Amino acid sequence: MNNHPTTQALFTPPRKSALLLKFLGSMNLAITLLVALSIAAIIGTVLQQNQPYTDYVIKFGPFWFEIFQQLGLYDVYSSGWFLFILFFLVVSTSTCIYRNAPNMLREMREYRQNITLQTIENYSNSYSWQLNHSADEVLHVVKKLFPHHGYSARQKEGNGYTLVSGMRGAGSRLGYVLTHLAIVLICIGGLIDGNAILKAREMLGQIAPETRNLPANEVPAISHLGVNNMSFRGSVSIPEGSQSDVLFINYKDGYLVQELPFSVEVKDFRIEHYNSGQPKSFESDLVIHDERLEKPLVQTIAVNHPLIYDGYSIYQASFSDGGSELELLAWPLLGKSSKAKKIDTKVGADLQMTLFDQSWILETSNFRLFNINPSEDPDKKFKNVGPSMQFKMRNKTGEAKEFLNYMVPVERDGAYFYLSGVRSSPAEEFRYLYVPVDDAGGINRFMSFLHALNDDALLRQIAAKQNFTGSALPSKDSAQFNKAMVRLAGVFVKNGISGVTEQVEKNVPLEKREEVTKLYIRVLQQILGAVYVDVLSKEGVDVSLGVDEEKAAFFDSASAAIGALSRYGSPVYFQLASFKHHQASGLQIAKAPGKNLVYPGCAMLILGVFLMFYAPQQRLWAWLQPTDDGVKFVLAGHAIRNNMDFSTEYQQIREQFERILTS
Repeated sequence: MNNHPTTQALFTPPRKSALLLKFLGSMNLAITLLVALSIAAIIGTVLQQNQPYTDYVIKFGPFWFEIFQQLGLYDVYSSGWFLFILFFLVVSTSTCIYRNAPNMLREMREYRQNITLQTIENYSNSYSWQLNHSADEVLHVVKKLFPHHGYSARQKEGNGYTLVSGMRGAGSRLGYVLTHLAIVLICIGGLIDGNAILKAREMLGQIAPETRNLPANEVPAISHLGVNNMSFRGSVSIPEGSQSDVLFINYKDGYLVQELPFSVEVKDFRIEHYNSGQPKSFESDLVIHDERLEKPLVQTIAVNHPLIYDGYSIYQASFSDGGSELELLAWPLLGKSSKAKKIDTKVGADLQMTLFDQSWILETSNFRLFNINPSEDPDKKFKNVGPSMQFKMRNKTGEAKEFLNYMVPVERDGAYFYLSGVRSSPAEEFRYLYVPVDDAGGINRFMSFLHALNDDALLRQIAAKQNFTGSALPSKDSAQFNKAMVRLAGVFVKNGISGVTEQVEKNVPLEKREEVTKLYIRVLQQILGAVYVDVLSKEGVDVSLGVDEEKAAFFDSASAAIGALSRYGSPVYFQLASFKHHQASGLQIAKAPGKNLVYPGCAMLILGVFLMFYAPQQRLWAWLQPTDDGVKFVLAGHAIRNNMDFSTEYQQIREQFERILTS
């Protein structure tokens, strides 16, 4: 029977578990994961994170928005793939520590006293002497010079020889272990603060973001996070004198409501402005109400000066309106009446109203005390154009247009106008309606002019007074013509100049359209001018000699504004008459227990890198072997890295030995 080992036994393949450990602990895998994390960090730095999805749609467009959303680029540090890379890096680094740390820690204490003479003589840094001294004399010199150069030494008596092993920089191996442990701690901290648990709960169906605009107490339980949530970063806007025990976390295309174990009250909010009106600084006086406290905690926070309480960091992040009380004048844009109706509302409130037999909802969303625009004055960069209000008008079908109305008239080309911006969606820019200001600084004249154009009886009287002799009229019947002119003015008020041209295109043959269009516009200008003169006369203005240049400019601006009302989208114009300003402090509250691992991890990383690169492990051996002529002395050295620098140092040590032993 053959007792020799078989070929199969000699070449047994390694076990799968060993291959797996080798792969997980390989440097190639760790470097690949670190590069992937670096790329993700670049994306997270360049692309602003955790913004409303509408902002990303506006910036990138629907196509790229969907792609970036699927890749999780809007919240990189909490995306599934980023957390997976972190987790895999933890596993890889932990495997590397498991495989190599015991040997490295053992090597820190190992002086390699089992080395052979042949081995040390084969080192590039090795030199041999034949000395006529005694072994004890040489050994005495070795024991003096090794510590002098920073080497701790161990002596071994062998069979016919003495070996002194010296080592310096044992912490280099400790640096390797500390560096890898630091990576593990930092990654675990990143997993904790990166909402890995939140992602897992979402996958299990325990939570789901809310997409509707609901008060916190109406948000369903599946969108609530309890006080035991390990880590989060959310925001809340608290008006002065109010308090909150919840905050809101932007999550995907919606939000989650995070409950707090205490309530935060904003006792007072203060803001300072530059002369231009731009914010200079702002701060809040906060009161923490917690049943665990003997008395409420009071502290003032400002930008970059947060309040740290019970592991929660409360930052001063922004400010907004806190429900300002507004007094509005609702000027009707339809019908004969030009009288404004007073309306009281406040920011954040929805006001039901009936206008011209139609149901409307006024949704006031914001009030701004200052609006900073670029200045035309070369000596000033910015100018403050005064307060403004932002609101929506929603009709009975649910469709809404958003408006931005300024309280103070704004100058444009030497004239003053009340500005009212309008848009159909947040993705659009505001398009502005310019309502000219009259001599008294108000809009009464504009409204009187507009509603005179809605008065059919007045229009018929004015049309009857006009002389169109010599014009190629559509009808020779005077009454029928007057009726046509009244209808023409009505078309202009309702649909603007485009409505007039549409009427021509609809009712006039192609070959006569240009001629008739010019006629209609000329007649329309005469009607508008006559109505305007009538309005001025009723104001008591002497128009017997015509109107001056300023009033003529007002007429042109008013006519342009009336022609644009068809695209305005609201049956009334809301003028901001007065207000009582209430402010709200925008707070950001974060709980990040992972930092308790990240900070020590960073310290360990710094220490580990320092030990690895600035305290490399270096070894010296002194072999003493008695001979007939004295003693054979071999001095050898070896370093793990920086061999050139070590070779220079070794030569200096060798020369010092040679001076002492051969002198």
